[in-house]
Amino acid sequence: MGRRRKGLKIDGVVLLDKPVGLSSNAALQKVRRALNAQKAGHTGTLDPLASGLLPLCFGNATKFSADLLHAEKEYETTIRFGVKTTTGDAEGEVVSEREPTFDYQTFSEVLEKFRGEIEQVPPMYSALKKDGVPLYKLARKGEEIERKPRKVVISTLDVLDFNPPEATLVVRCSKGTYIRVLGEDIGEALGCGAHLKSLRRTAV
Repeated sequence: MGRRRKGLKIDGVVLLDKPVGLSSNAALQKVRRALNAQKAGHTGTLDPLASGLLPLCFGNATKFSADLLHAEKEYETTIRFGVKTTTGDAEGEVVSEREPTFDYQTFSEVLEKFRGEIEQVPPMYSALKKDGVPLYKLARKGEEIERKPRKVVISTLDVLDFNPPEATLVVRCSKGTYIRVLGEDIGEALGCGAHLKSLRRTAV
């Protein structure tokens, strides 16, 4: 006779506004315990540095969590130009600094190159695995392995604010897009490097 699962049988989706500093799994477990729910799962990780929408599925709703995982997502991000970090975000160590010298017209022209289908090389600081080991664990040891470029689609890339050395963008993108890599690649195309100062998911 099977062991009875602890907790309540709850079916539904919680639209959580995840705070900065909390991992997606930690957020899931906090809500699951608060609801005393039997079965729960999230719909794709949101970096601890990022805030915003994290749909949590409970009970029978976990059956369509894969649909949300593969759905387009929208983000609001502030990019700091002129400073590159080890992680591509504000948590990493600074590895280079270059003075940003571009104007708005140049910035707009560069953004156009990143709209539509593009290729990205996944970052070392990611949950992707090599022989069962997450890449971020290898990166923390100073190791770097070759990663194959992936095709992703940037359907929206709009400027909310332009105030050098920073700019705030709205990005709507396909599954598997790394906004950190997008920020870094835009910075490289502008000749000064960049990292994400903040990231917030606003829609799934």
